[in-house]
Amino acid sequence: MAVKKAAENFSKSLIDEIHKWGSMKQTGVTLRYMMEFGSKPTDRNLLISAQFLHKELPIRIARRAIELESLPYGLSLKPAVLKVHDWYVDSFRDLRLFPDIKNKNNELEFTQMIKMIKVRHNNVVPMMAMGVQQLKKGMDPKIVDEDLVEIHQFLDRFYMSRIGIRMLIGQHVALHDPNPPPDRIGYIHTKMSPVEVARDACEDARAVCMRHYGSAPEIDIYGDPNFTFPYVPSHLQLMVFELVKNSLRAVQERFMDSDKIAPPIRIIVADGIEDVTIKVSDEGGGIPRSGLPRIFTYLYSTAANPLDEHSDLGTGEYVTMAGYGYGLPICRLYARYFGGDLQIISMEGYGTDAYLHLSRLGGSQEPLP
Repeated sequence: MAVKKAAENFSKSLIDEIHKWGSMKQTGVTLRYMMEFGSKPTDRNLLISAQFLHKELPIRIARRAIELESLPYGLSLKPAVLKVHDWYVDSFRDLRLFPDIKNKNNELEFTQMIKMIKVRHNNVVPMMAMGVQQLKKGMDPKIVDEDLVEIHQFLDRFYMSRIGIRMLIGQHVALHDPNPPPDRIGYIHTKMSPVEVARDACEDARAVCMRHYGSAPEIDIYGDPNFTFPYVPSHLQLMVFELVKNSLRAVQERFMDSDKIAPPIRIIVADGIEDVTIKVSDEGGGIPRSGLPRIFTYLYSTAANPLDEHSDLGTGEYVTMAGYGYGLPICRLYARYFGGDLQIISMEGYGTDAYLHLSRLGGSQEPLP
């Protein structure tokens, strides 16, 4: 059992403490609260924020460490998953060994430490993907095709929690910037233009497509660039990039050997009272109806797997044109984190529309798996 393996590396008292903290109640925050609290990053507020994180982060990290010990089908014993488990236990230990935060110096030291924790966990997503690949290799292919519901549900909880942990750490660290850009409160842009962010994400996605195929379809964006609302630009950038990258690949591959000019991808940004919705439409041939239920699972990709056992995951974030089936499910989690959602509607033989809904109200509580 993976627990034994973990216990060989870590003392029994540490593992017991993880189980104790993992049973404590988590405390969620809203986008609106983060904005209001962060709008005055005084020493006192930063101290309060650090004291909150000093108690909250070990609870969230302990929950994930416990779940990593008892995954179905022997996933907990895969080398990549054991490595991720070690990162979580190390981070829990670092947080628990840190003394009470009583003054500005303690707070600054704590901020440096959580910054290091965030870096330690940079490659959790590709490492977990590798663990799932290691599992799939040894499994009966019939089992893999019948959705491994427990593993999908675990990964949804695991990644949703990771988004929350990284948001809380990133927000706290960013509030220390002595010269924040205008309209910025930590990670939050109070006047973010979704059209501008979509434009940047499209440029990045087209550059990846160009590098991969030598050419890329055009992208047309419709919407008012002067319309703004408060959101986290890095989250929106990631979501639009993933959706556009999928569309570019589908269109490129459909029209690669054709005499016809590849039709452009269309992005429409609409601002409603409750939601801002971004629609990404392509004519890349669509997804068969039988495949639609699987597009939000972590074991499904329409493309070759870019990760192998020998990938160097120690450095940088790398981007490929197609994924390990992680783009869409993680995109949807980012949307849901602040009360939005992602829907995919497809017409086989024609193309796919992705509807990304972002909540304008900023009042929904973090989902706390």
